[in-house]
Amino acid sequence: MIIHDISRDTLTTPVFEGDPETEVTELKTLDEDVCNLTSISMCTHAGTHIDAPLHFWEEGSSIDNIRLNTFYGKCTVVSVEGILTGEDMERLLPYCKRRILFRGEGNTYLSQSAAFVLADSDVVLVGTDADSIAPPFDEVRPHRELARAGIAILENLNLSSIDDGEYELCAFPVKLGGLEAAPCRAILLEMEKGLH
Repeated sequence: MIIHDISRDTLTTPVFEGDPETEVTELKTLDEDVCNLTSISMCTHAGTHIDAPLHFWEEGSSIDNIRLNTFYGKCTVVSVEGILTGEDMERLLPYCKRRILFRGEGNTYLSQSAAFVLADSDVVLVGTDADSIAPPFDEVRPHRELARAGIAILENLNLSSIDDGEYELCAFPVKLGGLEAAPCRAILLEMEKGLH
């Protein structure tokens, strides 16, 4: 089995415009103490992270209340760039598993109509290698439609070395009770050819 790390480094990935910068503070070092000790100040949306429905919907689940099987299971990686419409999603869905990751060199987004189509499907998670699933001029509506449908969003992935196809996704968020998002370590599991 091949394990692909599709996470970005939380400490070096640029934050979403307007979010606070990630800060690392050295509290202790082995030069002066018995151990190394570090604190981090960061936004819950820094680096590769999961948006819970609570992010854009008051009645949505917080990150710790989403079923864990949402973050593990069969997924489909699809290369597509631009803003996907509802028609685009209707064409793609028959070929996709319940978890879909969009690979578009940071330029793949969902329109509100694409979110409507996803909301009526059995998809439980969508991901993107962009810093947001929604286009910069319409952040709210796609997020809100996905939130109302209970669909988790995996953002800021590194899919640069991943081919289109089917994989097993493992992307468990850090347990942050009551919050709207959390960082995660996202990986794809791929069976080696000829091995079953």
